[in-house]
Amino acid sequence: MENNIPVHVAICMDGNGRWATRQGLKRSEGHKAGSKTLEKLAIHVFKTGVKYLSVYAFSTDNFKRTKEEVDYLMNLFIIMFKTKLKSLDKENIKVVFSGRKDPLRKDVLAAMDSIVERTKNNTRGILNICLNYGGQEEIVDASKKIIEDVNAGIINKNDLNKEIFYKYLYQDLPPIDFFIRTSGEYRVSNFMLYQMSYSEFYFTDTLFPDFNESEFDKALEEFKLRDRRFGKN
Repeated sequence: MENNIPVHVAICMDGNGRWATRQGLKRSEGHKAGSKTLEKLAIHVFKTGVKYLSVYAFSTDNFKRTKEEVDYLMNLFIIMFKTKLKSLDKENIKVVFSGRKDPLRKDVLAAMDSIVERTKNNTRGILNICLNYGGQEEIVDASKKIIEDVNAGIINKNDLNKEIFYKYLYQDLPPIDFFIRTSGEYRVSNFMLYQMSYSEFYFTDTLFPDFNESEFDKALEEFKLRDRRFGKN
């Protein structure tokens, strides 16, 4: 970890709807504002020296929202993946996804595949977009893969350890060093549970559309003050 910069940062991008409501706008306008913030913020995060950024874009439970809102979000994702995230490609950032494919629409999956293919050779950093994602679901899905590989003789169950388990998650990424949640909520909401075993947490009242570069820098300064002991004392 160079200059006490976290290797892997995770952000729960919360508060888009409330941001819009407070301004007398439709919730959809909040999601659009949040997408613009993410585009700028992601580039800035990697410029600070962070190598991996995971963002909570849409949880498995978010399908419980109204059909109108879900449809809007899915259409917004398509626009983002096809157009807005081109800026990430120019910055040499690789995009990957974590989550279940079912029941995502075919056009959403196609847009996801497009940005993954476009950025697959980029080397500056990795943006992991968690879409139709749940932390408990990820652990269950990983366990199923392990059972299949044990039964097939690919691995021995006695060789399984916490490091190997990472390789069965949706993406084989390093543990999360720093977890940020916007909008004043104090919970992890089923986000990357296995990866956050020793994460430092940072909660802010700032709603995500207003979580700009300076807000991230303020959070980063707080991280630098943390004493990470990993159970040593």
